[in-house]
Amino acid sequence: MWLSDWIKEFFRKADVVLLALIVAASLFGVVLIYSATRYLGHAGIRFVPIQLISIVLGVVVYFVMSFVDVELFTERSWKWMLGFNIFIILLLKTPFGVGAETTGNNSWLAFPFLPVNIQPAEVAKVFFVLLLALQCRKLQDWGISRFTSVIQLAGHTLLMAGIIAAVSGDFGMVVVYLGLFVIMAWTAGVKKRWFALGLAISAGGLALIWSRIPAYIQNRFTVVIDHIIGNPDTLYQQTQDAGWQQTRSVLAIGSGGLFGQGYLQGTQTQSTSAEALPARYTDEIFAVCGEELGLIGCVAVMLLLTAIILRCVWVARRASSPMSAYIAMGYAAMLFIQTGINIGMCLYVFPVVGLTLPFFSYGGSSIITLYACMGIVSGIKMRSLPSWLRDRSQLN
Repeated sequence: MWLSDWIKEFFRKADVVLLALIVAASLFGVVLIYSATRYLGHAGIRFVPIQLISIVLGVVVYFVMSFVDVELFTERSWKWMLGFNIFIILLLKTPFGVGAETTGNNSWLAFPFLPVNIQPAEVAKVFFVLLLALQCRKLQDWGISRFTSVIQLAGHTLLMAGIIAAVSGDFGMVVVYLGLFVIMAWTAGVKKRWFALGLAISAGGLALIWSRIPAYIQNRFTVVIDHIIGNPDTLYQQTQDAGWQQTRSVLAIGSGGLFGQGYLQGTQTQSTSAEALPARYTDEIFAVCGEELGLIGCVAVMLLLTAIILRCVWVARRASSPMSAYIAMGYAAMLFIQTGINIGMCLYVFPVVGLTLPFFSYGGSSIITLYACMGIVSGIKMRSLPSWLRDRSQLN
C-alpha cells in the first residue's frame, strides 16, 4: 500500500516534466547509439540493451531520489561523502583502473562482476555539488565573499580537481569541476573581484607550467587555436594529426546539411574504415546526429538539453532554501558545461577532452548518475515553497 501512496505522491508533487524531458533525450540518444554502433556488427549488439537497461534503472533512481531530503542527508553525512569521493577516485590506482591504453586517461573502473565500466569522477560529481552547496550555505553566515570563505570553497574544488588530474589525467573532468565551482560560487554571491583575481592567477599559473604539460595535451589546445585563426603552417596537424578527430566530426556535421543523409545512411557513421568518425557513440554522438539527421536533428538535441537545463534553473528559482537552490543550479551548471564542451569539440572550437554529451552518449554509469542528479532536482521541486510564501530575495 505504501508503494502506491509513494507513486501518487510522486505524480502529484515530483517534477514529471523534467522526467519526461530526460527520458525523451535518453531515448533519442538510444536511436543515435543504435546507428553509431551498427558498423561494429555482432560486437555492437550489446550497446543498445545496456543503454536501455541503464535508462530503466535511472528512472527508478530518479523516483527514489525524489523522496530523499538531500539537505538533511548532506548535513549529517558530509564527511562520509567527501571521503567516498576521494576513495572512489583513488580506486583508479588499483588494478581495477582502466582506460589509459585506449584513451590516454586512466578514468574508468572495470569490475569483473559488472557488465559496464564506472567512471569515478562522474559519480563523485553528484556528491561534489551537494558538498559545495552545503559549504556555500554555511559560509553565507560568515560572509561568502570573505577571503577565508573563498579559500575554503576554492580549496575543496582544487582538492578534487587535483586528485582527478593526478590519478586519472582526465583534464576534461577537471574543467567540469572548476566550472561547477565558478557557477555555484557566482550563484551564492561571491563578488566579481574574486573571479577576476582567480582568472589572472590561473592564466599566470598556466603560463608558468605550460612547458611541463604533456605535449599531446598542449597539441589539443594549440591545434584548435591554429584552426580558428587559419594558420597554414600547421595544416597537417590541424587535419591529420592532433586535429584529426575534430576534422572528421566537422566533415560529418557539414555533410549532413539541413535534413541529413538519412538515418542509418551516414557515410562516416556507417563506415567500417579506421579513417572514419571515431568515438561515434560516445564523444562524437553529436556529429552522428549532424551527419544523419542534419541541422534539424542537431537543433532538436540542443533544444532538449536547453529545456532540461532551464527546468533545473526554474526549480532553483522556486527552491525552499538557498542550499536547495545552489544544488539545482549546480546540476544545471554541470549539464551546461558538459553540453557546451562536447558540442564545442565536435565543431572544432574546443579541444578534445573526452567529455560525453549528457543523456545522448553511450554510458551506463553516466546515465544512472545523471538520473540521480535530476532526481535530486525533482526532490527539491517537491519540497519547494508555495508562491505566496516564497522569498525570492534569498536567491539574490
